[in-house]
Amino acid sequence: MITLTSDFGSPYPAAMKGVIRRHTDAELIDVAHDLPRGDPRAAAFWLRFVLPEFPPAVHCAVVDPGVGTDRDALVVRAGAHVIVAPDNGLAMPPARALAADESDVEVWSIAVDDPASETFHGRDVFAPTAARVRTALDDELTASDGEPAVDAVAEALAGIDDLAPANDPVDVRFPEPSVERDAGEAEKDTDAEDGTDSEDGTDDEADTGDVVAVDGEVLAIDRFGNVITNVPGELVRGRDWVRVNGDLTPVAETFGAVDPGERLVTVGSHGYAECDVNDGRGDGAFDLRPGDAVRFVPDSVSL
Repeated sequence: MITLTSDFGSPYPAAMKGVIRRHTDAELIDVAHDLPRGDPRAAAFWLRFVLPEFPPAVHCAVVDPGVGTDRDALVVRAGAHVIVAPDNGLAMPPARALAADESDVEVWSIAVDDPASETFHGRDVFAPTAARVRTALDDELTASDGEPAVDAVAEALAGIDDLAPANDPVDVRFPEPSVERDAGEAEKDTDAEDGTDSEDGTDDEADTGDVVAVDGEVLAIDRFGNVITNVPGELVRGRDWVRVNGDLTPVAETFGAVDPGERLVTVGSHGYAECDVNDGRGDGAFDLRPGDAVRFVPDSVSL
């Protein structure tokens, strides 16, 4: 299986599929081709959320504002998965999500020799590399007569001649919220991706006292206008009301719990608090964009 993700829209992904089909008959699955244009950080967020739902596969992801420059092209092993992507940070968050731990992530750079186009490396670099990786994996798995175990994937990649260990690949780390509790102590949560904190992004040892306020950031906005923050859902779940940047807003488990056109805070399927509107766009109603600060305060706390 090879998955394909890009910001290309149409028809460019079809050219990538044509290149891949010349080398392998692997199943091709489109994840998305309408990601925010030229935004590797947004691509990293969505891939971190989506790719763990797949069985071991080769994931070709191309959101590449640096196409044609001296940025590297990467092959990243994450457990039994492989990500083929530009070296702009988008591969690393999903790699950590796919691997058992960070020690199970290996990164190689791809030797790029005179691609046919300086503006379409999706077709000329990443698609053929994904096909070569898929073929190498299939050959290794056929020889080992087994499932795509981590060792078999690592051995298959080691046998590809034009891969070399990558030096200091670009990384993206999503910010964690600052949680203020009633002890009067503001605590900056450390990076949940480094394995030191709980999976929901909160610090288990510091999780004492009632939450007074949470200062977070907008990570992404989906096509419905739902505003996805970096605030773990457990910090708002079970409350009736919170103030979002000062505005009193109901907390609800479902969109239908409020009238059409009404604002709400809910917990999305990714586990983060969202600022949404039932049958409307939360980004407009809350006036929020990716990267904006957002402050949640329980309604019982005076501002």
